Amino acid sequence: MKIYLDTIGCRLNQSEIETMARQFRAAGHEVVASAQDADMAVVNTCAVTAEAASDSRGKLRHIARAGVDEIIATGCWVTLQPGQASALPNVSRIVTNDRKDHLVADILNDREQAFDVEPIIREPLPGLHHRTRAFVKVQDGCDNHCTFCITTIARGESRSRPIADVISDVQYALEGGVKEIVLTGVHLGSWGQDISTSLNAGFNLHLRDLVRSILRETDVPRLRLSSLEPWDLDADFFSLWEDARLCQHLHLPLQSGCNATLKRMARKTTPASFRDLIIAARQIMPDAAITTDIIAGFPGETEDEFAESLAFVKEMNFAGGHAFSYSPRPGTGAARMKEQIRPEVRKERNAIYRAAFEESANAYCQKFIGKTLPVLWESTTQLDEHGWQMEGHTGNYLRVKAIASAPRWNEMDDVELIENISGAVRGKIHKIG
Repeated sequence: MKIYLDTIGCRLNQSEIETMARQFRAAGHEVVASAQDADMAVVNTCAVTAEAASDSRGKLRHIARAGVDEIIATGCWVTLQPGQASALPNVSRIVTNDRKDHLVADILNDREQAFDVEPIIREPLPGLHHRTRAFVKVQDGCDNHCTFCITTIARGESRSRPIADVISDVQYALEGGVKEIVLTGVHLGSWGQDISTSLNAGFNLHLRDLVRSILRETDVPRLRLSSLEPWDLDADFFSLWEDARLCQHLHLPLQSGCNATLKRMARKTTPASFRDLIIAARQIMPDAAITTDIIAGFPGETEDEFAESLAFVKEMNFAGGHAFSYSPRPGTGAARMKEQIRPEVRKERNAIYRAAFEESANAYCQKFIGKTLPVLWESTTQLDEHGWQMEGHTGNYLRVKAIASAPRWNEMDDVELIENISGAVRGKIHKIG
C-alpha cells in the first residue's frame, strides 16, 4: 500500500509523522512523496491558532481533491473537533491524540491479521519532508494551564518517554544518515518530572539527565533542543553546552515582557526572572542564539503594557523571534476574558514586534560576519554545470547560502560568513567536510 503522510504545526507533530513513516515501512508499505500517488493519507493536524485549524481543514480538503479516497485525520484539531473532521470529504477515520501512538497498529490490524513492527532505520520522509534532521519526541502533554493555550486541552497531562526509548529512536535516525537530532515535546523542559530514579529515591529525573545520556551513549554530530519554558531551567542547566555537539540555540518563549500581562496568561515567569536566566545563559554561551515567542494583543493589554513588553523585548537583544497575534481559542480562559483587543490593534502590535525582532536578528547575525562556522547543508539546487546553490544552518541557527562545485546535501562544511542579505547569510565554503 502506498501511503502519503503530512503534518501541520509544531515539531512534535513532525516527529510523530516521522515515527508513523517508520512503522508503515516496517510493516512493508511504501511512503510516497505525493498525495496523487497514494492509496491512503494520514494528516497530523494542529489547533494552536485559528489559522492553524484552518490550515488543517484546508490540508485535508486538498488531499481529498488530489484523489485520495481514504484519509486518516489525527492531531490536536481532530481531537478538539472530531465531528467537523469526520464531515470532511474522504476522511474515513479520525484518531484522537490519546490513540495517536497506536494509529499505525490500529489501521493495519483492520487490514492485516498481524502487525509486528521490527526495528528499522529511520529514514527522512520523501518529497518536501526530506530532511537532514530528525525530530525525536521525548515528551507529550502539559501540566501548565496558560490561559491562551489550547494544546494542554488537546494533548492532556505531561508524560515522559523513557531514556532507553529515546536513545533507541536517536540511534535509528543516525543509522538512517541523519546528522542532527532535535528533541521535542509539548513541554520539553518537564521531561523526567514523572520518572523517579531508583538510585535517588524520592527524586525525579530532569531534562539534563536525558541530554547527558544521549551525548554519552551516541555519536550524534548535532543535538538541538526545541522550545523550553524558562521556569524549567536554572543556571546549572547551561553547563551542558560544554559538549560542542549541543547546538548553541535556545528557544525560550516569553509571550509578554509585561509582568501584569504574564499574570493574566498564568505564565510561571516574570521579566526579572527571565532576564536573570538570559544573563546566566550568556555567561556560559556568549555567542548563543536566544530566540523567543511573543503574543501581541492579549486580552486586557493596554498601551502601557504593550510599551513595557516591547521595551523588554528590545532589552533582551534576541537573535530572532516569532510574533503571534492573539488568537482566541474556544475552551481557554483567555477566550472568556473581558477587554478583548480589536483585531486591527493586534495586527498593528504584531508588526511592531516583528520589526523589533528583525532589527535584533540582523544585529546578532552581523556579529558573525567574517567568521567561519560549520554549516549542515539541507537543500541543493543546481545553478548550471559549474555549480550548486547550497542552503543550510549553523549550530546557532543562522541560515547560510553558498555555492559548491558538487551537491553537498546532508554534509557539513566549514563556511566563511561574508554578508547578511535578505534573511540569509552569503557564505564561502572554506573547507569541504
